[in-house]
Amino acid sequence: MIDSYFKTSRRSLIRNKLFSVINIIGLSVSMSIGLLVIAFVSDLRSYDYFHKKRATIYRILTKDDATGRPTMELATTSHKAGLMIREAIPGVEDITIIQREFSGDAKVNDETIIPIKALWADKSFFNVFTFPLLAGDSSTALREPYSLILTEKTANKLFGTTDALGKSVQFDTVAYTVTGIMKDIPKLSHLKFEALMSLTSLGEARTAVDRERMDWAGIYGNFVYLTIPENRNLQTIQKTLDRLSATENQKLKNRKITLSLQPLSAITLDKRYANEFGANVPSLVIWIVAGLAFVIILSACFNYTNLSIARSLRRTREVGIRKIVGALKGHVLGQFVMESVIIALLALAFSSLLFFFLRHQFLALAPQLNDIAQLELSPRLFVYFLLLAVSVGIVAGFLPALFFSKIKAIQVLKATSSIQLFRHINLRKSLIVLQYTVSLVFITSTIIGYRQYKSFLSFDLGFSTENILNINLQGNNGDLLINELQPLPAVNKISKSSIVTSLGSLVGTSMKYKDAQDSSLVWLNYVDKNYIPIHKHTFLAGGNFTVIPKKDAESEVIVNEQVLKRFAIAGRDPHKAIGEQITMDKQKLRIIGVLKDFHYGTMENKIEPMALRYVTGESGGYLNVSITSTDVPATLASIDQAWRKIDKIHPLDAKFYDDQIEEAYRQFMVITQIIGFITFLAIVIASMGLFGMVVFTAETRLKEISIRKVLGASEFKLVYLLSRGFLALLAIATLIALPATYLLFDRIILSKFVYHKPISINDLTTGVLIVMLIAFLLIASQTVKVARRNPANVLKSE
Repeated sequence: MIDSYFKTSRRSLIRNKLFSVINIIGLSVSMSIGLLVIAFVSDLRSYDYFHKKRATIYRILTKDDATGRPTMELATTSHKAGLMIREAIPGVEDITIIQREFSGDAKVNDETIIPIKALWADKSFFNVFTFPLLAGDSSTALREPYSLILTEKTANKLFGTTDALGKSVQFDTVAYTVTGIMKDIPKLSHLKFEALMSLTSLGEARTAVDRERMDWAGIYGNFVYLTIPENRNLQTIQKTLDRLSATENQKLKNRKITLSLQPLSAITLDKRYANEFGANVPSLVIWIVAGLAFVIILSACFNYTNLSIARSLRRTREVGIRKIVGALKGHVLGQFVMESVIIALLALAFSSLLFFFLRHQFLALAPQLNDIAQLELSPRLFVYFLLLAVSVGIVAGFLPALFFSKIKAIQVLKATSSIQLFRHINLRKSLIVLQYTVSLVFITSTIIGYRQYKSFLSFDLGFSTENILNINLQGNNGDLLINELQPLPAVNKISKSSIVTSLGSLVGTSMKYKDAQDSSLVWLNYVDKNYIPIHKHTFLAGGNFTVIPKKDAESEVIVNEQVLKRFAIAGRDPHKAIGEQITMDKQKLRIIGVLKDFHYGTMENKIEPMALRYVTGESGGYLNVSITSTDVPATLASIDQAWRKIDKIHPLDAKFYDDQIEEAYRQFMVITQIIGFITFLAIVIASMGLFGMVVFTAETRLKEISIRKVLGASEFKLVYLLSRGFLALLAIATLIALPATYLLFDRIILSKFVYHKPISINDLTTGVLIVMLIAFLLIASQTVKVARRNPANVLKSE
């Protein structure tokens, strides 16, 4: 019987070549997207899978709720919290404390100097995580101060070999001894580093910042991981964490810090916390991408269902004869589901080839994607692909199979060309409307997303970014670099800043006005006196810095309009606010200028109180270089030469401000590109289905058209007659899709962007015109062909 299924399916595919090709291509294109999503999700769910204790590893999260500022949720916590958990919670197997990235220059034999990114880790690190050592003892490698563990790759960079145990590496003036060589970190690990340095090395030599991290409130620089036996009650442990927090919070004023547990398996797929370390893709994004892929696959399934039901008249006789010779309902059902599965398996072969092509294009959309996923084929992934193909075959073939299985032998003599789903709307029309509704939603979303992205790039930030090159000093002496850059003819002016604004980087502090008890969060940037002229900020009152302060001896501050509104300074009058005194970081500062509001954050951030203070010190931060040049590559080459005079180790990190703003919204553009690509596939698949339906309709109405033509109907009337039904369905799809898309963007997506561009009529109608034009060309191409047929050739056998 199964052999009969295969033979019948093969004959049906060969006999109906056009419809078979449409179905196979449609399914293979849609399934290739499904394969990409499966591979991507599989990678994300495989993160940290190599750790032997992965099911029992948890990370401590911190919630910081302080009066006068938004609540913060962090992936980091305090060093003290880690020590207290180790002492206060019985039953915890192991706990390890990691301090944030160490970036320094490794020096070997006074010759090789290579930048290294490392983590500070305590002696329990290898008790929690499974990172195998090729050399050294994992139980003692991080016990002693000034111990260093290198990965294979790092050891080869420094020494040219992995045989480096016992050798010395110098960072600044401190020598570290290599106590272990570790296997290179798997790509699917949320912890990424080139070396591990023993946390005990900090010891008494900690800086003021490091000592602050040892306090309960020093929650910004440390990660705490622990292993909890599977039989332990997590709620009991959480209650203990709550008690620890309550006790320590009594020592804080107007601030509450609470701790919670996060499973290791949830880190990559959970929402992104502040100070996150490693790859992170929120589960909502996964659901959205998977949903889009599901819609595309479903669209191809609709094509199969539509075309199968449309050809029902031809296949009813086959089914009737089968039932006359003894076939049961289940046999017929199995026959048509088998046929559908065979088509899906054929489509899988083509979609697998497409997958290998598309995965490189997908990973190339953004550097972040290439960093977090590999999309490599594995036996487990192959099983997933096979299950997808079988599932798609069953879904696509179920409705046609159910329809044919219900046919009775007596119906062989009747013409059953459709199934009534509702009273006046049959199933085929409903599927066409649904397909094109989805296609219109996609193409309209792509157009709106692209125009919003362009509006973000051209938005008036309130200051100038034109021809400004931002150079990351990477800890170097900014004054030395300024001296090297000033003689260059293309360089106009140079300023200093601690951060580059409008890119999403936020640095804040608390501010008080006069003797008020309450304080409020104010965003901050440290700049010099050249910063405001270069960026062409507008003063509403007052002027630029007049005094270059010594370290910790500031007296002046420049604020924006929002500061006056938040603190009601001088009745919010910029001119009267000049000379008013505010307190920041326990320093009393005098307002010397009020700037017109400008964007400190991205378009997602509302303009809030912001202050400029004078930058002190020679190193760190950025140089903002105003350039006038007709040969930008040559200018950048000159700047690179100047950079190498002060830093021969680190490559120049310089980007034009406009390029950085474009990069800040890169994620939005990537999403638009993905939806745009899916839009293209959705329209192609829907158009293929429509083409098949038009061909079938034209064939079945060929005699009717010939008779109408004999009776005097013109080609135009015949084209109108055949196409009006399809165009009416597209009009219905438009009436559903446009309001739905508008509400989706207006109420949900763009509501997160405070300063987004309003959705225009053009945004909504452009996609409709494109889809309508494609559909009309498809319909017209076939209807004109049929309308021009010679009626004598069609009706000669009648």
